[in-house]
Amino acid sequence: MRPLDPAILKKVIQWLEFADGDLRLARHGLTLTSGVPYRLIAYHAQQCAEKHLKAFLVYHEIDFPYTHNIGRLLELCAEKGDWARDLPEADELTPFAITARYPSEQEAVTREESLRTIEIALKVRETIRKALEREGVVLPLDL
Repeated sequence: MRPLDPAILKKVIQWLEFADGDLRLARHGLTLTSGVPYRLIAYHAQQCAEKHLKAFLVYHEIDFPYTHNIGRLLELCAEKGDWARDLPEADELTPFAITARYPSEQEAVTREESLRTIEIALKVRETIRKALEREGVVLPLDL
């Protein structure tokens, strides 16, 4: 374990808070009684996973490119975390960063797909939080 710079910890917590906000919004979308925007649920689940991965990179002071590519972020995380290889399904979220935000020729996102994206985002969240805690990071309970 290395000594933790308070400024870095603050940034990590900000990334995690933003990530959890995306997750809350994705889950809330499922409570709508009509017109459920499954594509936006998938988008926010993707954003949740992306921001959790970026929080880990911020903690390790690893520069990352402006990207929504979960696979690329996992590659960068693998430099410091052997857990990254245990999340191959996380890359399933990558397409939702773009296709869910703009009109395209692709088929609409289904309820089942949106549920799968939340499931994956939760797995990424849990993995990142455990990884940070193993490194001595004390995270607020309300994240």
